[in-house]
Amino acid sequence: MSTKKVDIIFDAGCAVYDVLDKGLAMPKDDVINEIINSGLKGRGGAGFPTGLKWKFAAAEQADKKYIICNADEGEPGTFKDREILTKVPQKVFVGMALCSHATGAEEGYIYLRGEYNYMLKELQEKIDIFNNQLQQRGVNFTIKIKSGSGAYVCGEETALMESMEGKRGEPRNKPPFPTVAGYNAKPTIINNVETFVYTTMIVRMGANDFKSLGTADSSGSKVFSVSGDTPNAGIFELELGMKLNDFVDEWGDGDTKAVQVGGASGHCVPRKNFGETVIGFEGIPTGGSMMIFNSSRSMYNVLKNYLEFFVEESCGQCTPCRVGCQQLLKGIELIKKGDRKPSYLDDLKKLAESMKISAKCGLGQSVANPFISIIDNFKEEIIY
Repeated sequence: MSTKKVDIIFDAGCAVYDVLDKGLAMPKDDVINEIINSGLKGRGGAGFPTGLKWKFAAAEQADKKYIICNADEGEPGTFKDREILTKVPQKVFVGMALCSHATGAEEGYIYLRGEYNYMLKELQEKIDIFNNQLQQRGVNFTIKIKSGSGAYVCGEETALMESMEGKRGEPRNKPPFPTVAGYNAKPTIINNVETFVYTTMIVRMGANDFKSLGTADSSGSKVFSVSGDTPNAGIFELELGMKLNDFVDEWGDGDTKAVQVGGASGHCVPRKNFGETVIGFEGIPTGGSMMIFNSSRSMYNVLKNYLEFFVEESCGQCTPCRVGCQQLLKGIELIKKGDRKPSYLDDLKKLAESMKISAKCGLGQSVANPFISIIDNFKEEIIY
């Protein structure tokens, strides 16, 4: 499967209020079933089936329910949600309103990354117009903005809700899951910016047309943020299920030796594995970041940069992440200086594997992804 560009997210011909009216006229269960039948999985990277999440929240009995759009977008190398909120924010709003219709929620929030506060004024103006459109239609749902403070860990859904409640942004224990007890301990749907847009477009185009794109395990398309050693950096919407070598053929510079799929918390794929690596939920899923490295790049420096980032962004709540990130960084520095034997890498890999199963949230659990993939494939650049 080659890289096939599509135009769903940024389709300028979409009449958003017509889609809104179409969705509001559908029975609630039909909206949920359409999303389930489309095979849409969360586009933040975790890939939980969106329709099932909506179904779980709809089944909850509560005096109040919430909908949250995760616009924190703190993953290094990812900048697609910013573009979506700038160019087609109404599609996000419609997706949230359709979720409200399907689940019975009356309040919606966009949790906006602190670094995106320059967007606040214009985004608020567009939200005010949309809220007025909802009122004219007799829809009891409003959208507001909550601004974050720049913490990477608040991209994790429960840490995000802690932040919204005015607490320190730290992950919660699960269960209960947000669809049962989320924001203010009420049933809460939390999806990212891109996911809400796709729900809008699925109601517009139909589940069958959406799942005609991609593969059986990875239906539809995805927006990718392409950066690094490429002559054509930017934002591109592509079908899921493509092979990484097809991606590199189009976006590489002819000397690509590695692609970091999924940002700092993703996997580093070496050139020898491009042909067998599928970008999708049956291969390597991604929140959208595709960072390309050519032969001029030191993978030791790349790994060191990632670990410094994780050390800085760890909330410090759990020992595996707080101590583990520091020890991994310290360990590769000692090996590079010659103060530890190369065999010490085996101990560090065991530590990373332990973090993967013992850290409390996705931050600490995902550190093993870049660490082990770089160590396994570029060992010579770490020890020499």
